[in-house]
Amino acid sequence: MPKKDPELDYKSPSTPNPFAPRFTEIATFMRMPIAQTLKDADIGIFGVPYDGALTNRAGTRHGPREVRNQSSLMRAINHATRINPFELARIRDMGDVPFTRMFEIEASHDEIEAFATMLLGADILPFAIGGDHSISLPLLRAIAKDGPVALIHIDAHADTTDSFQGSKFNHGAPFRRAVEEGLIDPAKTIQIGIRGTQNTSDGWDFSEASGMRVVFCEEFHEKGPAAIAAEARALVGDMPVYLTYDIDSLDPVYAPGTGTPEIGGMTTHQAQVLLRGLRNLNYVGADLVEVSPPFDAGDVTSLAGAALAFEILCLLAEVRSKRQS
Repeated sequence: MPKKDPELDYKSPSTPNPFAPRFTEIATFMRMPIAQTLKDADIGIFGVPYDGALTNRAGTRHGPREVRNQSSLMRAINHATRINPFELARIRDMGDVPFTRMFEIEASHDEIEAFATMLLGADILPFAIGGDHSISLPLLRAIAKDGPVALIHIDAHADTTDSFQGSKFNHGAPFRRAVEEGLIDPAKTIQIGIRGTQNTSDGWDFSEASGMRVVFCEEFHEKGPAAIAAEARALVGDMPVYLTYDIDSLDPVYAPGTGTPEIGGMTTHQAQVLLRGLRNLNYVGADLVEVSPPFDAGDVTSLAGAALAFEILCLLAEVRSKRQS
């Protein structure tokens, strides 16, 4: 008998089987195929393993790898919205931003911007998993080349402070820089979940003076996530909108593995309700940041990051599908 060609039985590890046991195969974001080309993707999830702009506890450079690992636990259908993002769009793991100058913040930001620009040039909707929150600035530089975008910013911190230890590109400043560079429209920006003690009120003051809608955690808890989501939808309207989610918006009970934890935050369920209330907006990109595995306990923060990334992916896939129909 002729010998059987072993290649006929070989499956490339770059194409995981989403129905295989979840503890098997190489971990990719949401168990999606690793991109082999820029021609077969509608949404590109990619890692940004960078934490060179942190002001407190380091470790978010390890976030993308652990979120990938925990995202193996995600299945296909959102039980609340019945969205199956994998049926709506071609989703690929685009790998990580390849860094060559990680000890230089501005050079690293240039490399992040270049990676996102490459995806956008191929009509791929970018979804970044960080990494510290400074990465939002270069992503916005790539996305807002033709004019400012609206911003939905979910976080414990306003991230509109100024220079820290001589750097104006630290992870507490990206949205101040984004306003100064004309990347976001502050009148179409909402910051949700803000809380925590500060040595000065500079960041809060800048946000409010520039025209941003700042929802402190007390108001969030009083009104509830559905009402705040409705306000966010009304605020941004049909303007192109970027969604950025900092895992420290969650209370440390649900997300201890982050650089700057603040008590009094959201529950994971509140975060899900908030995100599910943000459907059908004109999304042009998104990120989820500040998962720091070295400070995690039992992988609960990485799991929360993966689950909330799935919620964001549902938002992006639904919108991308409607654009193509």
